[in-house]
Amino acid sequence: MSVPEQLRYSEEHEWVAGLDNEDGIVTVGITQHAADALGEIVFLELQQGEGDTVESGETCGEVESTKSVSDLYSPVSGEITAVNAAVVDEPKVINDDPYGEGWIFKVKISEEPGDLLDAEAYGKLIEES
Repeated sequence: MSVPEQLRYSEEHEWVAGLDNEDGIVTVGITQHAADALGEIVFLELQQGEGDTVESGETCGEVESTKSVSDLYSPVSGEITAVNAAVVDEPKVINDDPYGEGWIFKVKISEEPGDLLDAEAYGKLIEES
């Protein structure tokens, strides 16, 4: 299973890209492990939109698949700067390309996230589950 080295991960199976960006804007999505576990994703709902704030560890939406409904958690705190309309309109993109076109939202972080896992630690987490 793919666990890209350059990303950071939450224990709830979200990924974060761009923590080293000078502008403080990171990209958030769900991992391949989560997408595979959910099955075909058929609906994505975000509780917040551009300009709204999210808190690390708090629910910010729902992902519905043919198997179940799961909460989506924000792995970082800050202001949403963009929502990927393509995945809202066609959520299966997340299954097809979870680390690329399947990103969900972007956040201008307000504080450094302290509890994210690196690829090695996330790999161990999913091996144990």
